[in-house]
Amino acid sequence: MPDAEDVRRIALSLPDTTERTAWNMPTFRVAGKMFATLPENETSLAVRCPKEERDELVLAEPEKFWIAGHEAQFAWVRARLAVLEGEDELRDILADSWRQAAPTRLLDAHPRLGLPSGG
Repeated sequence: MPDAEDVRRIALSLPDTTERTAWNMPTFRVAGKMFATLPENETSLAVRCPKEERDELVLAEPEKFWIAGHEAQFAWVRARLAVLEGEDELRDILADSWRQAAPTRLLDAHPRLGLPSGG
C-alpha cells in the first residue's frame, strides 16, 4: 500500500517537479503548475483528471476515488492511498496528472511519460 512518502518520492522524480506547501498541505507542481496534493492528513491524493474520466473512475471504483465537494467544478479527483494497488498504480496516476499540467516543452522532451504501456 503506497503512502505519502511514496507519493512524494514518485512525484519529485517526475521532470521539473517541485514540492510546495499550500493550504497547509504538500502540493506538487510541474514548471510551477500544480498537478497533485496530499490532503486529508496525507492519507489521500488529489490529482488532475478530465471531468468525464473522473466521473467514470468514481462510478467504477467508489471505494478508491471520490470528488471533494469544493473541487466538483474543477478537473480534479481524489484517491485513497490505502486502496491503491501499489506503486505502479500510484506512478501511473501521478504521471498522468503530470502530463495534464506540464508545458509543451516537457511533454515534447518526455513523450512516453504517463502514457499507458500498451499505447
